[in-house]
Amino acid sequence: MKKINPFINREMSWLSFNARVLQEAEDPSVPLFERIRFVGIFSNNLDEFFRVRVASVRRMVDFEDDETLIGGIKADALHEQIMETVVDHQRRSQEIFRKIMKEMERENIFMVDEKDLAPEQIVFVKNYFKEKVLPNLIPIMLSKEHKFPYLRDRSVYLAIKLSMKERPEKFAYALIRVPNISVPRFLVLPEKDGKKYVMMLDDVIRYSLPDIFPLFNYDHFEAYTVKVTRDAELDIDDDISKSFVEKMEASLKRRKVGTPVRLLYDKEIPEDLLGFIIKKMKLDPDNQVPGGKYHNHKDFMDFPEIGQPHHYYKRLTPIRHKELKQHESILKKLRRKDIMLHYPYQSFSHFLDLLREAAIDPKVKEIGITIYRVANASRVVNALLNAIRNGKKVTVVIELQARFDEEANIYWSNKLQDEGAHVINGIPGLKVHSKLAWIKRKEKNSLRNYAYVGTGNFHEGTARVYGDDGLLTADPRIADEVAKLFSFFKQTYRVATYKHLIVSPFSMRSFFEEMIDREIAIAKSGRRGYMLLKMNSLIDPDMMNKIYEAARAGVKIRLIVRGIFGLKTEMEGVRENIEAISIVDKYLEHSRIFLFGNGGDDRIFISSADWMPRNLNRRIEVACPIYNEDLKAELREMLKIQLQDNTKSRILDNELSNTYNRQHLDKRFRSQEDYYQYIKEKHQLTMKIYHNPRCSKSRAGLKYLEENGYKIDVKNYLKDGITPDEIKEIMNKTGMPAIDLVRTHEDLYKKEYKGKELSDDEWVEILAAHPKLLQRPIVINGKKGILAQPPEQIEKIR
Repeated sequence: MKKINPFINREMSWLSFNARVLQEAEDPSVPLFERIRFVGIFSNNLDEFFRVRVASVRRMVDFEDDETLIGGIKADALHEQIMETVVDHQRRSQEIFRKIMKEMERENIFMVDEKDLAPEQIVFVKNYFKEKVLPNLIPIMLSKEHKFPYLRDRSVYLAIKLSMKERPEKFAYALIRVPNISVPRFLVLPEKDGKKYVMMLDDVIRYSLPDIFPLFNYDHFEAYTVKVTRDAELDIDDDISKSFVEKMEASLKRRKVGTPVRLLYDKEIPEDLLGFIIKKMKLDPDNQVPGGKYHNHKDFMDFPEIGQPHHYYKRLTPIRHKELKQHESILKKLRRKDIMLHYPYQSFSHFLDLLREAAIDPKVKEIGITIYRVANASRVVNALLNAIRNGKKVTVVIELQARFDEEANIYWSNKLQDEGAHVINGIPGLKVHSKLAWIKRKEKNSLRNYAYVGTGNFHEGTARVYGDDGLLTADPRIADEVAKLFSFFKQTYRVATYKHLIVSPFSMRSFFEEMIDREIAIAKSGRRGYMLLKMNSLIDPDMMNKIYEAARAGVKIRLIVRGIFGLKTEMEGVRENIEAISIVDKYLEHSRIFLFGNGGDDRIFISSADWMPRNLNRRIEVACPIYNEDLKAELREMLKIQLQDNTKSRILDNELSNTYNRQHLDKRFRSQEDYYQYIKEKHQLTMKIYHNPRCSKSRAGLKYLEENGYKIDVKNYLKDGITPDEIKEIMNKTGMPAIDLVRTHEDLYKKEYKGKELSDDEWVEILAAHPKLLQRPIVINGKKGILAQPPEQIEKIR
């Protein structure tokens, strides 16, 4: 009998994940413009997949590598399977895109091309082309005699056939790169009769082809999009005379001319033009993928925001942590208790506030941080620069090999070094992927360490859309070991041992194997062994075999894996004990959380590492135990909420079918929204607003509270009245004397009370008797209150 391979192939599993992204674009319950964005995400993902994974498989095929890959498949068969799946996904993507366009038309939003323009639109497009587009175009005439021009990786080109209607045998070919930085991909045309119009830059150029080639006698122009994806592998030389930064810069230049791994072309392109391009580029037929009229759908991630509010997700404003109030020391808070932040449900500004506080605190002696990816105009880096300028020693471990962020990281490395930071450009032979920050502060007669250990990057942009967790702590068990890790970064020959942090590649694999073995022993003893593991990718063969071993021993295993997933959960002997889901929704699930039952005294870890060979073998990663019971409860609740999701979770099965997990249909559960509500109820005090619905200032205050996601208690004091005790409470919490609460421009005040010297108690009675004299809106939050003029004043009592 043929032996069943126990694993799903990595590449095919990844394509299944991207199909889940495409499901979001297809889902009619997703707001219309968000569906457009998911088409863009799908396309962007696929580009990166070809640049990295398909390029790797292609190299194996070219080198005639006969190795059997995960999933029991050879490289040549895998490449063929990938291309078949990609063609099917591209076809589905085009169908979904067409349906979205039809739905936009029903909303009076129209995508127009070069054939649809009305006379007044023609004038607008011609002027735009002449002023904005034409100066950025470089048309290239093609011929058999001349070398074919180099096509940039992931850029869109128009392959053009110029001919004469009367003499079609007389023709020429040309090529134009569609600008992607200097000119936006989309042109919003003037609105007319309540209808909105958008035109692709490709079509603006198509319409204007006669103006681009005026010197020729051609009167018929055809233009078809083509796009090349190139191998993104970095070939780093071993010249010892060069610094690592110089080697990285050189290899990045070589990447830009990497081997083509995919030619995506408009399926309507004439055979002679396509054949000419393929022959001149010497492209393998296996690397050619037919597509639609438009490529680089990734640009739809930035589609013009011309929709109505119902076309977008309802904005969930990040909640401020209840312990981290504005203008209060975070370091002082951490001396009392650990704090955990859950992005994007809570604000990344807390971490920035911590860095800013450390930068100006005279007792802080050193700040350390690991950087893998940061925002373009990074406030994290700005805070570090501020710390340097305030005389702090700043150590930055910046990973130059962070894929597709290498150039940005080289820039930040040089910038920080120029300012005086101690910059460490990674560890030889290893990538630093851990998410750590460290603060050393002088307190009394000793030094105290503070630390941040997270699952995601120090990137204020992705913190708004990635689901991640970060622990802030002064617990010496954790903070001192983070300090020890920074000592290792500085002196890599001194490898330390860690009692609390789990650090790869030194101990993470063996540690989690031991944790699984413990659950196996518990199950075999007749007690309940269980594990709940959340991560982005699970493809390490040894860890997967360990999970199978645990399942066969009776350990109950629940898995939440967003992306690559190599287990076959329906195999005989394991299916009774393994359940696996993937959640794809408005936010990217990115956190890694590992929960082990441990005989009833559960242990929970957050980690920067997935269970992949690269994370466990070739990267500096950190998993951190959570000791605080309140924080453990928050993580348990997150996992519980995610497991009951019946809206956006899919079952991970052997067939990669992406079937929605429609359990408990008597009630709707959507984990990302449900966890936001959990965090909101736990961390946000109710804002009580004394509101007059007829007052514009009061309405502005209420609107601000609503738009920023606050729990609100509306007190219509004109209708319901207000007691003297309530007025005294307002005075106490705002710190305002009674006279400052009086609207002195009211006629009643001018007639009855102007010029009188009255006590606070007398004014309290007057305000209770005549509530229209009360200033508005008054907002109360717990022990604090404020006159919310303007509404932004509310932030002072958050």
